[in-house]
Amino acid sequence: MEIEQTRKETGKIYNIEDIAKELGVSKTTVSRAISGKGRISKATTDRVMEFIATHDYRPNTLARGLAKSRTYNLGMLMPMECGSMDFPFFQECLRGICEMAAKYNYDIVICMVSGKDLTQLQRIVTNRKVDGLILSRAIVSSAAQKYMKEKKVPFVVIGPNSNPDIPSVDNQNRKASKELTSVMLMKGLKKLALIGGDQTYLVTESRYNGFADAYKELGKSVNDAVTIMNVNGYADAFRAVDEALEKNADGIVCMDDVICGEVLGCLREKGVRIPQDIKVASLYDNHALETSLPSVTSIRFDTNELGKKACEKLLELLGEKVETDGKVPGYQVILRESTQIL
Repeated sequence: MEIEQTRKETGKIYNIEDIAKELGVSKTTVSRAISGKGRISKATTDRVMEFIATHDYRPNTLARGLAKSRTYNLGMLMPMECGSMDFPFFQECLRGICEMAAKYNYDIVICMVSGKDLTQLQRIVTNRKVDGLILSRAIVSSAAQKYMKEKKVPFVVIGPNSNPDIPSVDNQNRKASKELTSVMLMKGLKKLALIGGDQTYLVTESRYNGFADAYKELGKSVNDAVTIMNVNGYADAFRAVDEALEKNADGIVCMDDVICGEVLGCLREKGVRIPQDIKVASLYDNHALETSLPSVTSIRFDTNELGKKACEKLLELLGEKVETDGKVPGYQVILRESTQIL
């Protein structure tokens, strides 16, 4: 018997019907051999699997989806207003999501939303383009969540979530905030200023609680600190820095990397030296803070792992048997020049 040519040699793409004809068996037999379900002899299964291996056969995703009423697509919701400072977070998070999705033969569809405008989200849901969705940390609006609940679309939230009925994954914001604040207090700093963003955000609450936990553990009162919230933009940051300096703060803890970048600019504009005159740290790291002069002490979260865990949880909701290691996305406190004791 002549050796059969492979797909690479012939250019032919085989489907189940082709395989059945080549082997002289039914399509049902081929399907059972591939799925491992149903009664079929080992010899027949081996024949089918050998043919598949030789001819580089891959199941048709569209046909597989039709059979199971699936698209094998997952949606990732991102904000239209994503700025350059946020981009590294989304890039790393998306990489983790794509890695996990590919492992289970799913693809990722990106959907952008702007404020309360859910047009793109509504379109991919109405047209059944995805089986489920992952909401990024900036897309936690009740409108998006309410819409997906109404449409009965499985979804997972990345970020803090107070509703136990909504699946979510998050960084260890409170624990990490406590650790960094403790480091600064144990360096002998007497008065810290905490500068944060929107108080209605759960992440703001988590990071504040971690800050307060550090004071409590060291037998200090958080009331001794300068707490300035709802900072949004350079003008707010400038006023916050003024207040911190007026109240003789010797250290500033910024709740995120964006605020920290603004605070650094304000201190430079005022001629305040870091770390000689004041220490500065951020509860979220980015490349700009790492390469800043001076480099800034920050918390580096494992954003890639966060994306993987979000995708893992969504796949479980979709009924996939996911192999999980049970790990929680970790973090590191990176000590840099901005908090050095001179």
